[in-house]
Amino acid sequence: MEDVKVGRRFFLKSGGAAAAVAGSVVIPIQNAHAAAPGNAAVAGSTALSYPKAAVGKAAGMPVNEAVAFNYPDDQSLCYAIKMGNPVPGGVGPNGDIVAYSGMCTHMGCPLQYDQGSRTFKCGCHFSIFDPEQHGQMVCGQATENLPGIKLSYDAATDTVQAVGVDGLMYGRQSNIL
Repeated sequence: MEDVKVGRRFFLKSGGAAAAVAGSVVIPIQNAHAAAPGNAAVAGSTALSYPKAAVGKAAGMPVNEAVAFNYPDDQSLCYAIKMGNPVPGGVGPNGDIVAYSGMCTHMGCPLQYDQGSRTFKCGCHFSIFDPEQHGQMVCGQATENLPGIKLSYDAATDTVQAVGVDGLMYGRQSNIL
């Protein structure tokens, strides 16, 4: 048999053409499946459905005091705060109720709400977060803002509910376990 020699240029051109053909066939099939009706949680998708959980009555929440609740599961401590003035992302009749994960984004230490400075503080490594500015990290070892708990407000019942999480909670690959 005779040895066939393939040049580098021919090999690369052939390989690139084969990859382009394979990609053009696979991508439309994948997108068609993801866009199909009723496929909100397609395997491998990042869209997860969060449970709804009651946080409390807006009128009964004390101003500038953290109210503890667990969301999206029993192992996840969160805090809701009625700031007393409208804040970005706030809900309720005055747009002043916000909620955040109760764990520091640096190493997962529990946070405490300081009423005097109106901030969350981490006692482990001294990170500080501002709940009036989307949980923004103010200073300390943390490099990310606090994950916000998405809230909804029902004016008819004066009820505040947790309906989702904006950001990834510390130590998790997914907020829904």
